[in-house]
Amino acid sequence: MSSEKCPDCEALVSVPDDAVNGEIVSCPDCGLDLEIALAGQERTVKPVVLEKEDWGE
Repeated sequence: MSSEKCPDCEALVSVPDDAVNGEIVSCPDCGLDLEIALAGQERTVKPVVLEKEDWGE
């Protein structure tokens, strides 16, 4: 298991070694949901962006 820094509070977030692209993990300190982004062997975490329905407005 590796760890990445939370972009919000900079706490260490545990990321499983078998994590897949788009998997969601939570920061143990601030509770922010983070999405795992894989690019080759590089692994980063970014805040989850929730898209809202626009209902044609």
